Amino acid sequence: MSGEAEFRVRVAETETVADGIRRLRLVPLGRAALPLFSGGAHTVLTMQDEDRVLRNPYSLMGSPFDPSSYQISVLRTRDSRGGSIFVHDKLKEGSELSITAPVNLFPIDRRARRHLLIAGGIGITPFMAMMEQLEREELPFELHYGMRSKSGGAYWSALRDTYGRRINTYFDDAQQKIPLTRLLENQPLGTHLYVCGPAAMIDWVLCEAREAGWPEENVHFERFSAPPAGAPFTIELAKTGRTIDVKPTQSILEAIEAAGLTVPFLCRGGACGQCETHVVSCTGAIEHNDHFLTEAEKASGGKIMICVSRLKSAGSRILLDL
Repeated sequence: MSGEAEFRVRVAETETVADGIRRLRLVPLGRAALPLFSGGAHTVLTMQDEDRVLRNPYSLMGSPFDPSSYQISVLRTRDSRGGSIFVHDKLKEGSELSITAPVNLFPIDRRARRHLLIAGGIGITPFMAMMEQLEREELPFELHYGMRSKSGGAYWSALRDTYGRRINTYFDDAQQKIPLTRLLENQPLGTHLYVCGPAAMIDWVLCEAREAGWPEENVHFERFSAPPAGAPFTIELAKTGRTIDVKPTQSILEAIEAAGLTVPFLCRGGACGQCETHVVSCTGAIEHNDHFLTEAEKASGGKIMICVSRLKSAGSRILLDL
């Protein structure tokens, strides 16, 4: 998917739902309804911030059964590269922007007999639509949701009201912690595990699941990595002959787009593999920041995920099969 698959929407409603978390409701422009989606799907927002174009993925948290609008929630982050600040400070009711059609890299597994959902912080958002879908389809689930505090946690009270005892909440400032070991050891056969939240939390859950003997096919997670800043370097495109400089605050993908070229993407967070690119040659070391390539593939230096990975040293050059 690329910019050619984008369509226009308008911000119909905004709301602060917790400390530093803002909800947006988006409605279509020039069409009667939005594309349908399933629980766990995301869309990529394209935001024009003066001379910068920002593209960020956000989970769709509204009802999968209501194509009249999409809903997302955005956490204002301290290390924002511009997207979360733009959403919080510059988008308002009536603002127009472009989004991509939904893509689901974190779907409900239909093989599961039971669904165990583990959320941390803003990682609650994909589970909002998931739970509505599971409820509609009468599939058993339970949510365990960790937050820093009641004021910093979004939607927990409304979720309790809707789903009752299936919602379990834990607050850091009350010294509460998700009892993960007990949960993983006491699930019936056929249960599938889903986790979304901060990177450290996801790593913790995945490690505990492996140690508890959970089959890999029963464990599902979603994490998007923001492309980190680094040293400037140069890319060469073998098929077009173009040479493009990558700035310290740009990803390779963003630099290519800023040069007016289009390349495939889905998640823009190093998770899906859509932007995997063959490396023809490279004069510097690659800093792999994705969650898709294997360690062996990263060590070989033959592939790079251009949405999040970059070269480590200033002045290095990489020739890509693009």
